[in-house]
Amino acid sequence: MPTDPAVPAPEGAPRVARVVVDVPLAHLDRPFDYAVPDELAGQVRAGCRVRVRFAGQLVDGVVLELAEASDSGRKLAPLAKLVSPEPVLTPEVAALARSVAQRWAGTLTDVLRLAIPPRRAAAEKRPPGEAPPPPAPPDPAGFARYPAGPSLLAAVAGGRPARAVWTALPGEDWPARLAELCQAALSGGRGALVVVPDGRDLDRLEAAATASLPAGSFVVLRADAAPDARYRRFLDAARGSARVVLGTRAAVFAPVADLGLVAVWDDGDDLHAEPRAPYAHARDVLLHRAHLASCAAVVAATARTAEAQLLVDSGWAHELAADRATLRAAAPRVQALGEDSELARDPAARTARLPSLAHRVARATLAEGAPVLVQVPRAGYAPGLSCDRCRAPARCAVCRGPLGISPAPGPGGSRVPACRWCARPAATFDCPHCHGTKLRASVVGAARTAEELGRAFPGAPVRVSGRTSGVLPSVPAGPSLVVATPGAEPVAEGGYGAALLLDSWALLGRADLRAGEETLRRWANAATLVRPHGSVVVAADAAHPVVQALVRWDPGWLAERELADRRALGFPPATRMAALSGSPAALAEFLAAARLPAGADLLGPVPEPARPGQEGERERYLVRVPRGEGLALATALAEVQGVRSARKASEHVRVQLDPLELV
Repeated sequence: MPTDPAVPAPEGAPRVARVVVDVPLAHLDRPFDYAVPDELAGQVRAGCRVRVRFAGQLVDGVVLELAEASDSGRKLAPLAKLVSPEPVLTPEVAALARSVAQRWAGTLTDVLRLAIPPRRAAAEKRPPGEAPPPPAPPDPAGFARYPAGPSLLAAVAGGRPARAVWTALPGEDWPARLAELCQAALSGGRGALVVVPDGRDLDRLEAAATASLPAGSFVVLRADAAPDARYRRFLDAARGSARVVLGTRAAVFAPVADLGLVAVWDDGDDLHAEPRAPYAHARDVLLHRAHLASCAAVVAATARTAEAQLLVDSGWAHELAADRATLRAAAPRVQALGEDSELARDPAARTARLPSLAHRVARATLAEGAPVLVQVPRAGYAPGLSCDRCRAPARCAVCRGPLGISPAPGPGGSRVPACRWCARPAATFDCPHCHGTKLRASVVGAARTAEELGRAFPGAPVRVSGRTSGVLPSVPAGPSLVVATPGAEPVAEGGYGAALLLDSWALLGRADLRAGEETLRRWANAATLVRPHGSVVVAADAAHPVVQALVRWDPGWLAERELADRRALGFPPATRMAALSGSPAALAEFLAAARLPAGADLLGPVPEPARPGQEGERERYLVRVPRGEGLALATALAEVQGVRSARKASEHVRVQLDPLELV
């Protein structure tokens, strides 16, 4: 930015700028002091972008803070250039970014790359807008079906740090409820931040906010927006003209002024997991932000994760759920194929792809003139192993990790079951549930579902919604069959008359720690699109705990059971885990230098599939510690990364705290 050297420096202007330089080296993860030249004094502000000379090169940086003097004890190099005086890093977001880097063994530079979008000069030339006046508090009628719902709205409006795990009723207009929470925060003069998994959910939330919030009071930060539009909306939040930010994963660091509420919808969706370092989950960042800002927090979903249940069990958050009578009035009727009456009618129901019950329900619903939703698992799940008798996921007898098929070493080696965590072969198997000794593969076979249904119901139109065919946002009322993969189910006008949940063992049989809760989440998200007292048919054994949770519509019960099992076995979130990935030599060097907490449990190594652009053999270790030692583990791993960076280690080791997948 051009400056006028003839303008004298304001008297008393700070002369030292502490700058975070954009250098991706772990051993340089600290701010550096630079002198503020006379011609830039009074223009440089905390949070603005600058360019500095670092190691002989001009690099980008952000001013973390200004100071009167430096403690470095050396002559300071001057700032090379003021890129823009626009503050893009608020003190609150800077503190959050540093805390996230520490908690997830990352660097501040990595976090700021996620938090600050690329600059667009044209957007900065717009004058700041005026924030609209606060609206009236929302009508509590929308939350009246939940006993503590009106109290939550009142607490948010009053600026109190209320925390809730909200289990939404079937058919709930959740975008409207989240918009009401934002309205409550605005009515109390506070800001709000709401994060959803994807663009379809964001479209629905934006429509609800447009209907209930004052014009200009909110902005939408979406990943697919044009860079100019995204930066313009970011500035609206940073300047305080928009007090509410709605967005997807990257919006967790949005600079919301005077934050009064954070909320996340469907926190079990894997789209909330950040694929870039330091790999922090959006839910965990928002909860950490609520703690730092002492503001209200809401974790909302149709189902419930073990992480959300831990918040309730620990007392950090309260449960927000409807009573059973209200739930029965709103929920569809769920039938499982393993029920005794169905087995008597159709003995092949357990193994048939479209058993007679599903066929009867679909035919009756189409005859009534209503659409039928058919959910099939997404292709591409890695096959795992399960008990051949009861189909429970097979686990290692030593570390309780999932069993999979691995080729034996050497040419012509046979394929043997082995643990995907500790790599121990499973020469024998004894199911702890039914004492079965045989294993079976859990496979996916849903490629021709639409064609099969077209032949079974020749008079009904068949619509397909998914990644390859395109995701439908909605479908009209009227008789039709809608085949969708999980997460791509379109909303039906007036609701679906029925839903068929097929190929259940492709979900339940996955070799994944979260297979049970993820299956219920996907089933519940589909079933909630069915109108009250409609029919849901799930192609699974009625005795399975996940099926029971769906039949009873009790995700809290399954979450409690899941959390208790993980506590007993030492799985997250009862513990914290780190995944270390790299070549065998690099991992050996890394672990030799690591000062892990005393109670750390090292699992592995196991082979890891190569990522795009990677060559050579790769392995992975898991490091498990008690939950209270999580910060110590992150600190120890970050220290090793810094030492290896300073020594210019030739091979990188990928460090990920709290990985979503452990296989």
